[in-house]
Amino acid sequence: MQAINSTKLENLILVEEAKSLQNAGFIGKEQIEYIKKELDTPKTNTNILVRLGFVLLGLLLYVSICGAFSLFGISGIDNNWEVFLYLYAIIGVAGAEFLCAQNYFKHGLEEAFLLGSQLALGVAISEVFESDLLTAIVVAAVAILMYTRYLHILSMLIFCVALSVFLFLAMLEFGNLGKSILPFVSLLFSAGFYFWTKKLKGNLIKQYYREGILLANTFCLILFYLSCNYFVVRELSVVLLENEILPGTDISFALFFYCFTIIVPILYFIQALKTKDKIMLWISFLAVAFSMYSFEIYFSALSGEIELTIAGLVLFGIAFFTIKKLKHNDIGITFKPDRITNSNQFLNAEALIVASTFGMSPEVSSESSMEFGGGDFSGGGAGGSF
Repeated sequence: MQAINSTKLENLILVEEAKSLQNAGFIGKEQIEYIKKELDTPKTNTNILVRLGFVLLGLLLYVSICGAFSLFGISGIDNNWEVFLYLYAIIGVAGAEFLCAQNYFKHGLEEAFLLGSQLALGVAISEVFESDLLTAIVVAAVAILMYTRYLHILSMLIFCVALSVFLFLAMLEFGNLGKSILPFVSLLFSAGFYFWTKKLKGNLIKQYYREGILLANTFCLILFYLSCNYFVVRELSVVLLENEILPGTDISFALFFYCFTIIVPILYFIQALKTKDKIMLWISFLAVAFSMYSFEIYFSALSGEIELTIAGLVLFGIAFFTIKKLKHNDIGITFKPDRITNSNQFLNAEALIVASTFGMSPEVSSESSMEFGGGDFSGGGAGGSF
């Protein structure tokens, strides 16, 4: 159950959609103001800097409250200080509940208490049980509960990271066998998690959960690529298996990891164009860059000038192919201007480029139908007449 009323959350989605329509020019300022007035929504901060400022303020408030409670039991801190960590976690949850009851959502204050409570609980579990594996699974469980109740987007990120750490640590418990198959297990895990979140996103009824599921889906794409990236696998084999890779030798299944590092970014790119997925498109660009970096470290036999030239040709080919593919698309990823985005800056830049290319310059006409000076028309001169 959500801490914020579900009707208010749905109203917030409607207001955000209305703002998008206003930016696109479909509705006016009066209409958007009427919508905001009629719909009851939580108190939010859309400005990221203001929101970050409230997070810092909330952390200061959270630490102050924890410090005040610590003063009452200062004599027992030395012997039972772990108990205070659980107390701090409870304080964080209580503070988040209070702020959510006051209609705060994505504001910054309640996020500080949620982050503080999860950090305190994670440290408490780690210190009491001295088990990284247990700490990871507890943090993952608490994080997903936090997201389910408070829709805290960073809690979903903590859940994904903690779950991945749990998988990593669990495979290490199997010794060298677990370390050897870790890339393939991580690959299968991320693929299964990706398709599950994709199906969940498609069948979603409560749309205010969409942002967190989309984050988890994106995390799976990144984890899938990194699982069998040649650079990652080679470096982990040196660290975990303590394999010394001599000149002329390579890691096991090296050919598979070579192909994976090259093919996956290309598949991401093609799938992004096919499904018009902008997030996957950006991930494909980053994956291409990291793949080039991965091979650059071990197989760089060309000079920097030649490598830059080849990279420029590759980027030109990608840009040319993308423009041809998206040239006539009307929706999704397209080469046409986006109505939702204010494109005045791009239009001004285009006019400036055209003018500079053809040697055009602005001209000042000496003839004007409007008389300035003396205050005859607009009062802009020194005379007294208007």
